Formats: sequence, structure tokens, C-alpha cells
Amino acid sequence: MITSDEIKRRLWDGANELRGSMDASRYKDYMLGLMFYKFLSDKTLETFKSTAGLGEISEKDLVKEYANARTEYGTELDQMIQNVLGYYVTPEYLYQTWLIDIETGDFEVSKVTDSLNNFERTIAISGDKTANDFKGLFSNSTIDLSDSALGSDLNERSKNIKALILLFADLNMVALQKGDVLGDAYEYLIGQFAMESGKKAGEFYTPQQVSEVMAQIVAKSNKIQSMYDPTVGSGSLLLTVKKHLSEESQKSLNYYGQEKNTATYNLTRMNLLLHGVRPEKMTIRNADTLSHDWPEDPNRPSEGVQFDAVVMNPPYSAKNWNRSELKVSDPRFEAAGVLPPDSKGDFAFLLHGLYHLGQNGTMAIVLPHGVLFRGAAEGHIRERLIEKNNIDAVIGLPSNLFTNTGIPVAVIILKKNRDLGDPVLIIDGSHDFIKVGKQNVLQEKDIAKIVDTYVEKLEIDGYSHLTSREEIIKNEYNLNIPRYVEAKEDEFPQDVDAHLFGGIPQKDIEKLKVLKVLTPDSLNQSLKTIRPGYVELTKGIEEVSREVLGNKRVTDLTSTLKSKVADYLAKYWDILRTVDKGTNLKQLSDEMLLEIKRMLSEFEYVDVYSGYQIIAEIWKQSLTHDTELIANSEFYTVARTREPNMVTKGTGKKKREKQDGWIGSIVPNYLIEKYLYADEVEAINQKKSRMNEIELELAELVEAAKVEDTDENNVLYDALKKNEEDEPGDSFEAKRLKTELKNTIKGTSEFNLLKKVDTLLSEKSTLNREIKTEEKALKDAVQERILSLSNEEIDHLVYEKWFGKTQNLIVQLVEKPLKNELNILKMLNERYSETLSSIDEEISELEKSLEMMLNDLVVGE
Repeated sequence: MITSDEIKRRLWDGANELRGSMDASRYKDYMLGLMFYKFLSDKTLETFKSTAGLGEISEKDLVKEYANARTEYGTELDQMIQNVLGYYVTPEYLYQTWLIDIETGDFEVSKVTDSLNNFERTIAISGDKTANDFKGLFSNSTIDLSDSALGSDLNERSKNIKALILLFADLNMVALQKGDVLGDAYEYLIGQFAMESGKKAGEFYTPQQVSEVMAQIVAKSNKIQSMYDPTVGSGSLLLTVKKHLSEESQKSLNYYGQEKNTATYNLTRMNLLLHGVRPEKMTIRNADTLSHDWPEDPNRPSEGVQFDAVVMNPPYSAKNWNRSELKVSDPRFEAAGVLPPDSKGDFAFLLHGLYHLGQNGTMAIVLPHGVLFRGAAEGHIRERLIEKNNIDAVIGLPSNLFTNTGIPVAVIILKKNRDLGDPVLIIDGSHDFIKVGKQNVLQEKDIAKIVDTYVEKLEIDGYSHLTSREEIIKNEYNLNIPRYVEAKEDEFPQDVDAHLFGGIPQKDIEKLKVLKVLTPDSLNQSLKTIRPGYVELTKGIEEVSREVLGNKRVTDLTSTLKSKVADYLAKYWDILRTVDKGTNLKQLSDEMLLEIKRMLSEFEYVDVYSGYQIIAEIWKQSLTHDTELIANSEFYTVARTREPNMVTKGTGKKKREKQDGWIGSIVPNYLIEKYLYADEVEAINQKKSRMNEIELELAELVEAAKVEDTDENNVLYDALKKNEEDEPGDSFEAKRLKTELKNTIKGTSEFNLLKKVDTLLSEKSTLNREIKTEEKALKDAVQERILSLSNEEIDHLVYEKWFGKTQNLIVQLVEKPLKNELNILKMLNERYSETLSSIDEEISELEKSLEMMLNDLVVGE
């Protein structure tokens, strides 16, 4: 079975190969559009098959049956499928018909255009209440198959479009949709296109990690039955919120969105439908959000439709947003008492979203930092929002998270039902990220820390602060994050007295809180007071470290954590091996992450989120892929399954994929080598080690042969490989060496030196052949062994893959804060080791040495 990761990789590789020089932001419309049409065709055929009561049948035969039934029943069959799906694709216009035409050599690009146009027509005349959800999806403005970017002439375009059609040929979109594999693949492609599109990505995509922060906060805040994104883009924000709701909540969820760009509006609808959102549950509009308020409630014209959740990533600081010349009397802006400046539309979007937020709802919007401190009209709006108590939290994120801008952004959380005395939570998450290529990326632990801090309303030194209304007023309604959350400065400033007279300041020792709490005896026994307020180490830092890490409290803590981690891994080892099609893998992942967080929170000074990331990485690197395969088969069956190891050969037009043996579906070949063929691996490694020795010895002889007037130069120089200028290279030439050996008298030192090189070369050649033969035999044996692994071997190898290092990595979190403080202690000891008096003594010694040198000088006459 192909996994979701493999589908994503294959589709993206195919996209890169096929699009050539076409701009990614444009090519996505063709690729994602045709992928969606395949989905519509597959759903049509599946519905016909189910209604007709057909059993197992090939796709070709199913198309024939459908065509025959259409001939017999005509529009009656169309209506039946329309009633089930809200749409239908007639037999002659199916994606599968294109594939048959390609196979028979009858394919024409015009057939694709006719098919897409026919779908548009059938939807337009259907009169179905869900028809609007499909109208215009394949309009010429979005998918223009005559575009020269697809090929300079009709033949070239036909070739490229055929290749794109074949990319989806063997994907059963209906089966893939059931596990949300199809939706995930679609979302992945949108994200990949966004990265390739650069600045244009802002039109349709919110980075997944930013969506996660916003969606998790919104999903945990209140019960959600309806949600709205006024700048919906590709729909990723709405879908991320959906992902964090229970299956029961998802069934009754209503999706609303508005998008100005027509191509992106089409993308939104396709994305929602592919994620299993029913047409009647989605209301997406193609229009300018700010120009005219939507959605409106005819029964409450001054309120508008209100939602349980509003999420938004609007265009930043949009210029000329008020082209419709809206007035402050517009109900959306009336409460603010002033219109946002025409040069910056940030607050216009925020106020629009807030206007449509239900009384008990939660809103999350991501905006540039300027909205937190800019003055004039924006300052007045900010003051009104604070006075009305609508701002619940401000979360600063790192710069360079988005592909279309490098500026830092903030997520602002708003509510309408806050108590008057509720503080505003300010979080500075701008320092927590990793670098991936040119982008900064939030890791799972960074997202979890932000969300937990928000949900639990935590104050963390240097990270978060609960600020009162009075404090905000004192800051003149300026919400700039550094005013409320001070960055941690150097906790150990330079001490002049310590530099002059030596010793470590006692006040610095007091800051070593982990050492003082966990191992106060070990720390105190390592220090002595040399004068009031200053101490010095009585033993080397290495000895102090040994005593601290060997302290009974530390070893007991380590032992307790080790035992708890072992129980945790044993519990999930049993669960993970027995997942099936009914298992909610995302829920299982969430449970595993939540439990490690709970467990580690029992241990003071252990970094809970580092442990959280360890488990998150296991899911990313192994469990997501492996559990998907296990759920669709059975643990031991999958473990004894192998798949082709495909490698890329060549470059440019000659680039191709080629099979290079086999790899285990979930059992890595390298682990089979390591544990089941240890003797063979050791034998090969010994020969490689000997090869290295020989190469080193030969390299030394080559270098010696290049040095004039040496024995090696006299004997071996002629045997060195030479370039066209007759300059010596870095190796010996076997033929010349043999000739020199024949012409040299046996038993002489010259002969022995030549013979030594010859023997080394001969041994190297033999070893090289043996290593290649043995490596191939080992590779073949491992590939065959996959098929016959015993259950016990599988248990050992898969456990090693999933959890081999996990226990040690988590247990090391006990020692990590101690080691950090021991390093600080070492730094403080070195910082103050040179005092003024020691420097004076050194100067005095140098002066004496200089005087002695001067006295020894003899001045010649």
C-alpha cells in the first residue's frame, strides 16, 4: 500500500518534473484543478457502482457499465447521482475516458476542455441548491489549456497535459479521501507551491505552523458549530481548526469564507470538498471582504451573521483598502469610532472579523507588529478595543515564517465575553524556532508551549506576562511586546571586585537554582568563603561535576524517570502494533504527546517541551508512516513486506528513477544488518580498516617518493603516475612498478622497497574485490531476510527503530539543567581566575626576564 507521505512525494516530484519553467503559482491551478476533476470522476463512478449494486469490477469495465446505463436511463441516472453528490460527470467526460483515449492514442487536449466546460454547464442548469459550490471551478480564467506556458505548440501542450493526467491515473481518490490522505496530499501540494511561489504565496497560503497556533487556541476555547475566515485563501486555516475538533463536532460544523482572488476562491472550494466537507456545510463567496459586508443577516441588519470562531490571515497593511468609500457609520467600524487609515488596512480586517464574532466566540488574526504600537487612528482603535475589553492575548511570533514576507508577526486573540478585570496575556514566542533553509520554522514544542501558556494563562519569566488594564493605560495603550515581556539579559554581569581581588560572587552562586535545590550538599562542599560575599572552588570543575551527577538525589530522580519512561513506552508499544482501520491515528499521536507532557511535568526542572519534541520527532520520522501501513494490514505482515528502493539517476532531461534493490516497508535494512548479520558486518569493517591502513601507508610512500635525495625518491619516483607535464601524482602506477621490479636485483634494498609497494597494491586490490563481493552478498541476504523475519526479530528491530534511543534521550533531561549550571560555574571560575594581583605578579616576572636579557646582551665595538 502506498502511504500518504509517498503520495505527497510522488505528486510533488511529478509537479516539479512537468511544470518546467512555468511559475509555480500558475501551475498549481492546472495540477490541483485536474487532481480535483479526477476526484469528481472517481466519486461519480463510485456512486454509480454502489447504486447499481456492482461487485468487484475493473475500472475499465465500470466505465463501460456506466456508459451503457447512461444510454439506457439518460437524465434519470444523472439526477440520481446529482441527488447523492450534488453533481455528476457523464461517461464521455470522465477522467477515466481521458486515460482510455491516451492508451488508444485518441487523446486530444480539446477533449479535456470540453469535459471541464460540460461540467460547468451541467452544474449551471442543475438547479441544485449546492450548485454554487461547484460553479466556475474550471473556468478558462483559471485553467486555460491553450496557455503557451504549457507548451510552445499543440503537440508540446498535448504531451505535457497527458503527462499531468497520467500522474493521477492510479490514485483512487475515493479510497484516499476516507483516511483524509487525499486532503492532506492536496494541502501539502498547496504548501509546496506556496514555498515555490515566494511573494505570491501570501495570496493563498498560511504556513502550517502559524495555522496550528491559531487553530489550537480557537478549538480549545469554546464549542464551535460555525466558523468564518473573511480572507479564506486556500481554506487551510478553516481546515486546521476542523482537525482539532472532535469527530462529532465536525459533523455539525458550518464553514464560511470569502476570497477576492477567483483562482484562489476555486482552490478553497476544492480543498474543502477534498477534505470531506459536504457542499451544504460550506458557504464560500468570491468577493472583496472590506468593500461590502458579508455575510449579512436580513433579520439583524445591524449585527451581521455571527460565528463561534473567526480566523484570519489578511493581506498585511493593505493600501487603498477603502475604495468603496466606506464611512465610520458602517456597523463594522462604528464601535471603533474611527476608520482605519486608508494606507493600512490591518485594523479594517480585524474590526470586520470582530463584528462577525459571536458573544461567546473566539477570534484569532495574524497581523504585522505595527498594529500593536502605531498611533493616530490605529492608536484610537486599539484604545477602544482595550476599553471594550476585547483583546484577550497578543502572541509574538518569529520573523521569516512566511514565504512572502520576512517581517515578524503577531497573533491577536479577541473575545467579546471577557470579564472586566481579566488581564491581557502577552506572549513573546519570537525566539523559539529552528532554521530550515531560508525560513524560520516553529517546532511542535514551540507551538505546544504557546498554546499551553495561553490556555493555562501562565506567566513565565522572559516569555509571558499577564498585564492589567491599568498597566496598558500606563503604557498609553501601546501593546508592543517588549514593554511587557523583558528579554532575559545576562544573569551574570561582570563583577569589578571579583576581577580585582578574585573569587566568585556569592550572588551569582545563588542564581544556580537547580544545583542549590537538587544537590545543595555537593555544591556547598565544593565552595569556601574567601571574604564576605565571595567564594572559590575547592576542587576542579570535573570533580564537582562527577559529584553532582552522582548525587543520590539525582540518581534517584533519574531512576524514577527511567522507570516511568519504560512503562510509557511499553504501553504505547502494545497500542501502536495493534492499530487498525478503526484507529484514529491523529488522536493516538495527540494522546501520546499529552501523556509525555503530563508525566514530565511531575519532575521539577525537567524541560517538558524538550521531551514533547522527542516524541513528536518519532511520529514525524517513523510512526506516521509505519502506523498508516499497519492500520491497513497487520503488524507482522507489514514488517515482512519489502518495497522497491527507488533512486534518482542522472540530471536534467536524463534524470530518471531506477530501482536499486529492496527495502523493508517498516523494518530498516541497516538494523537487520546491525543485529542479524553482525559477524558479516564486522568482517567487512575489518577489511575496510585494513584498506585504510594500506592507503595511509601508500600515501606516505608517495609523499616520500616526491622528496629529492631520499631512498624512496631514488627507487620509487619512476613508478609514480605522472600528468601530461610529467609532474608526479598521488598514486603509484602498477605497470611501471612491475617493470621497475623486474629490472631490479632481488635481495637489494631497492628491490625490497619496490616489493613492499607492490605487495601493498596487490593486497589493496584483493581487499577491494572481497569487500565488494561481501557487501553485495550481505545486501542480497538482508533483502531476502526481510521476507522471513521471525516475530521476535521483528519486535526487536521495530522497537529499536521507534524507541531505541528514546528512554536515554528523555532521562538525559534530568541532567541537562544541572550540566547547564555546571557550565556556568566553570565560566564564573575561569572569568575571575585572573585577579589584579596575579596580573601584577605576571608583569613583575616579565620585567625581571627582560632585565636579565638586557644584562646578557654584549655590545660589540
